[in-house]
Amino acid sequence: MAAPRRDTRGIVDPAGLLTRVRFRRHPPAEPLRRHVETYWLIDWDLPEPYASHIVPHPAVNLTFQWDEDEGPPYAELTGVVRGLYTRKLSGRGRVCGVKFRPGGFRPYAPGPPVSHWTGRALPAHDVFPSARPDTARAIVTPADDTARVAALDAFLLALDPVPDPRADRAMALVEQARADLTLRRVDDLAHAEGVSVRSLQRLFAGYVGVSPKWAILRYRLHEALERAGTQEALDWAALAADLGYADQAHLARDFKATVGVSPTAYALASATASAQG
Repeated sequence: MAAPRRDTRGIVDPAGLLTRVRFRRHPPAEPLRRHVETYWLIDWDLPEPYASHIVPHPAVNLTFQWDEDEGPPYAELTGVVRGLYTRKLSGRGRVCGVKFRPGGFRPYAPGPPVSHWTGRALPAHDVFPSARPDTARAIVTPADDTARVAALDAFLLALDPVPDPRADRAMALVEQARADLTLRRVDDLAHAEGVSVRSLQRLFAGYVGVSPKWAILRYRLHEALERAGTQEALDWAALAADLGYADQAHLARDFKATVGVSPTAYALASATASAQG
């Protein structure tokens, strides 16, 4: 089973975010690791508002949040976000997040397909009745990470996920799409599994929340975003070919449609920020 990634893939302008917040990842308790990839914790105390931007992974997130200037702690469930996710931060606050493995959320909510939650953010209590305000407070108010992680573990261990071999298969397939950049087409993934494209699409809709094509392209876009932010001189045509795009123009189109700027503009802004920092 893959360990949680330790890089910044998916974060737009990670240097800008990490200079403003304390961001940490922690592993969940061993029994939870089959379905939960990582816990992620963010604390901030900002003199002026800041908007963070994320190109999300194909994962469902459960978050316990506290914007100290705006109200009491609360819990929220967020399905896979197809576009750019923006979170406005101001004043003092913190988030304790649970990132389920892509495909790993369905055993905790076995009724509807995971596509039911895609593009939605809703009170976590609607899905998990135990995610009450007092639960959110117990998770986000401790000052130290150890206590917060223990509270997250206690909450999830009290739930009763339904064993589902199809969830295991979905998790393995998404991991294959993430790790193998030579896998460029849904047909290739279906052929490797010995199933039809339609069967693969149904599995992804039911257990991941997005299509296999979307997941493959999202991981390639993460790779482009990561390289654009860390390499000053980049052969975009070669990268487009490496990531399975027909040409550089197709990569640039997808990048700009999701991130909001062209890949060359993003790379230039990242290089400028690094030089100034």
